[in-house]
Amino acid sequence: MNLKETNFNLKIILVEPSGPLNVGSIARLCSNFNVDQLRIVSPKCDIYSLETKKMALKGIKFIKESNIYESLIDSISDCDLVLATCGRIHYQKDHNQDSLENISTWIRNFKEVKNLAILFGREDRGLTNRELLMAHKVFNINTHRNFPSLNLSHAVSIVLYELSKITKADNMLPKKELDFATSKQIEDSFLEIEKLLLKTGYVLPHTLNAKISKFKKYIYRSETSKHELDILRGIVHQINWALDNRNKI
Repeated sequence: MNLKETNFNLKIILVEPSGPLNVGSIARLCSNFNVDQLRIVSPKCDIYSLETKKMALKGIKFIKESNIYESLIDSISDCDLVLATCGRIHYQKDHNQDSLENISTWIRNFKEVKNLAILFGREDRGLTNRELLMAHKVFNINTHRNFPSLNLSHAVSIVLYELSKITKADNMLPKKELDFATSKQIEDSFLEIEKLLLKTGYVLPHTLNAKISKFKKYIYRSETSKHELDILRGIVHQINWALDNRNKI
């Protein structure tokens, strides 16, 4: 099925790719599956090189029209649903990691996803834990346990193929509205939450990341809505204000 016939606009996001051949191959895949846009965060290779162009073929327009970002959060700021790939088998210990098949089924439940982003990490080490915490869900591609890592372009091809299996009949099924807080909203909210937790002594600078990671995972796992997050952020903002102005109250 053409991905343009689904209920989402798909953005493929590559984080610090280092192989021009991979970038070219992925651009070609974007053309094969009619992806909406290719976005690249801090590329570590020349994405306009001859190698890239030779691999891209008719997908060269995705290279020419690709958006380049300095930070991951900027690349997903307009996306209402963010998914991340992870090949680390031990990552599941403290996070619910889904299979690609489950993710594909889950996406079909929503009426419309304005911008769906799928994050792919570096060829040698994937996405960092902090980057994975910017995604609503993390999923893996089922491979042999002893050899879990896939070539970057191969991983992209498998994901695009699985999503292309969503049919017109699937789109006719009863669906619900997508109203999750976006990754950008969650990141911005946690700036104030971190400030509050440090100010009250609930966490120390050296324990902040571990505590915040668990809290963020809870926010994503509970599928917090935009309105619910606004309420939480309002409470935290007011407490921060009161602490800063306690001598005036």
